Amino acid sequence: MSTRAKFVRGLVLTCFLLVPVELLAQTPGPSMSRQPGSDNEYQVGAILWTQSSAEYRALAYQAFSLARLRLDQELATQKRGRAARGAKPLAIVVDVDETVLDNSRFQAELILRNAAYTPQAWLAWCERAEAGAVPGAAAFLNYAAQRGVKTFYITNRRQPEKAGTIKNLISAGFPGVSEETVMIRETSSPSKETRREKVRAGYRIVMLVGDNLNDFSDDFSGKLMADRSAQVDREQAEFGAQYIVIPNPMYGDWESAVYDNKPLNESERRAKRRETLRGITTQP
Repeated sequence: MSTRAKFVRGLVLTCFLLVPVELLAQTPGPSMSRQPGSDNEYQVGAILWTQSSAEYRALAYQAFSLARLRLDQELATQKRGRAARGAKPLAIVVDVDETVLDNSRFQAELILRNAAYTPQAWLAWCERAEAGAVPGAAAFLNYAAQRGVKTFYITNRRQPEKAGTIKNLISAGFPGVSEETVMIRETSSPSKETRREKVRAGYRIVMLVGDNLNDFSDDFSGKLMADRSAQVDREQAEFGAQYIVIPNPMYGDWESAVYDNKPLNESERRAKRRETLRGITTQP
């Protein structure tokens, strides 16, 4: 990309983030996992932890080390069994945002500008294709690719964001990135199950990697906090086996569950966060 093009894209993002908060709040809202509003100071600790803590890097490396171990076990089992003729090739399904690409700079910029999340600002960020790789992600997926395992990138980014997503994944060193393997959200539903089924039609999925429980199964979709926890308990054997979770304290359906999956205003969300906290002498 030319220097002029980079400047223009950078200017576009800056302009969106400098638009007055009142105007941004009138734009179409994001999915429940990214709540609109500019009262996002409460996210500072989560973003700081993601960007600056060695613990975050350690947990990411740990997750992908476990993923590699599980993949090796799967490949060894397949080799011993001399995979039956006609058996499907193997595939790994990964989410994109906060699973293989780190968007914490975008999240931080909203706070530094005291700006609300908007689809326009998000599109401008995606087009910049500057998100870094989550620690360990590219190395693991290249390891898998070298062993004949294909990766599918199932993301709830949309069609206008696809070109930037592909460019970003390639520049960050991820393997097998193409129009086929980057599977965007094409309907109003955030469910990824239909796309996972498309992959299963031609491949055997040996592992799913994500930062959100909905990246693994629709069993977790739309549930409240207690129900999400109960579903995790029911599927506990899958975690660390077929499901590999990457830490993301910045945003997600976990936060939507705190808000009872309702589009609350800033004041209501603030109150809901406080009343959900469990202290020593004060219980919700």
